[in-house]
Formats: sequence, C-alpha cells, structure tokens
Amino acid sequence: LDGRTALATGASRWISGEASRHDVQALRARSSAILTGVGTVIADDPALTVRRSDLGDVLQPARIVLDSGLRTPPAVRLIRQPGETRIFCTRAPPERRSALEAAGALVEEVADREGHPDLAAVLERLAELGCNELLVEAGPGVNGALLDAGLVDEIVLYLAPHVLGADGFGMFATKPLPEMAARPEFELTDLRRIGSDCRLTFARRER
Repeated sequence: LDGRTALATGASRWISGEASRHDVQALRARSSAILTGVGTVIADDPALTVRRSDLGDVLQPARIVLDSGLRTPPAVRLIRQPGETRIFCTRAPPERRSALEAAGALVEEVADREGHPDLAAVLERLAELGCNELLVEAGPGVNGALLDAGLVDEIVLYLAPHVLGADGFGMFATKPLPEMAARPEFELTDLRRIGSDCRLTFARRER
C-alpha cells in the first residue's frame, strides 16, 4: 500500500498474492518479449516464462536483459528456458561473452548512455527484431530510467494489502523532479480485484 516493491534487504517473495502471479502470466503470454535488468537477474534468478497451461500453446516471449558489463551468470534460469534470451551490453569482455553464448544467450553491444545501455537504441533494435509489445518486469533502476526517458506507455500495477515501510524499495528510481509540472502523468484505464489484491492499469497521458 505504500508503493514498496521489496524490503531494504531486497526480499520480495511474496508481496502479491497467488491470483496476481497467475494473472500476470497472461500479460507475459501476449508479449513479444520481457525486459529486465541484470540486478533483478542476479537477485531473483527469474525464469520469465509463461507457465499457465490453460493459455494453450503459447510461444514463449524472448527474455531481454540490460547488462552493461555482462555480469549475468551463464547458469541463470532464464538462459536455460525454451526460447530466446538476448543480453544488451555496452562492453563485452571476450571471456564473459563466450561463456554466455556457449550457455545459449545472444549478446549484443549497443551505445552507452551514462554507463548503461541506451534504452532508445535497445527498443529500436527490438522493433527491428519484430517485437511489438514489450513487458518490463524489472527493479526501480530500469523502471525509473524508462520513465525518465519517456518510454513507458502503460503501467500495470498489482497493489497488495501490505505496508513494507519507508526503507523498502520503491517502483521508480527516477531523477529528481525540478518542479511539480515536470512529473509524468498517467490516466487510470482499468481497476479490478485480483484475489486479495487490486490490479490498476494506467496509460500515459500526453501533455
């Protein structure tokens, strides 16, 4: 209820209920790709796959990782899943690149922006690859960077009936706003109860 997505220790399992975790599988199923950051990969070792049998024969979305210096361990779960895992970096140490490619990942270098992969360049490359709906399941750093860059079209928020406290992690680690008028604005387009949680959908409001 206070907008936190993890404790200060990084623990986040489980905040939302089982029904919400079941529901998000449908968002994954309709997406071309799922994007996350290397911090989430190292902390949570997610699979980022569709695992609901009732959704039918689903083509697994590609897994996309933002990883400037290729810190992704080759043995992580998302590389071992069916389908494609693509890692965007700004520098590719040969040994790390070889290990990741040997494990089955695709590695691409993109332009650097403030020490991280240029987000616009990544999205342009994904568009070239035929990705027309990108789901982001990431931590506050990646979320905030996308919001700062004006690259968030929609927010789907699962609100759980808990309070994690002021020292927990928030959803968006954005740059400080110079004034209230500079805040990104969204419009609520859908609100429904999912188990014990609420799911809120917001679309970006153009100024």
